[in-house]
Amino acid sequence: MQSAVIVNSVRNHWEIENSLHWVLDVALKEDNCRISKDNAPQTFPVLRQIAVNLLNKEKRLKRGIKNKQFLAAIDNNYLTILLALAKK
Repeated sequence: MQSAVIVNSVRNHWEIENSLHWVLDVALKEDNCRISKDNAPQTFPVLRQIAVNLLNKEKRLKRGIKNKQFLAAIDNNYLTILLALAKK
């Protein structure tokens, strides 16, 4: 019985880990990143996670993270809305 609980806990952990990694890789192309100088390898994953959190927090548009990211890149007004979510 106890081993089944442990197995389920590990499986749940990896399910969450894999879904998060999928978002970071597909939407933000994390696996293609070749940043390796100074503090950048430690800094950019944090920045990517902040970006994913803000894009998920924005509920006005019913679009995926990749589309919201693209819209923020081409529309400064939408980018301002996303950045304002960081204060809330």
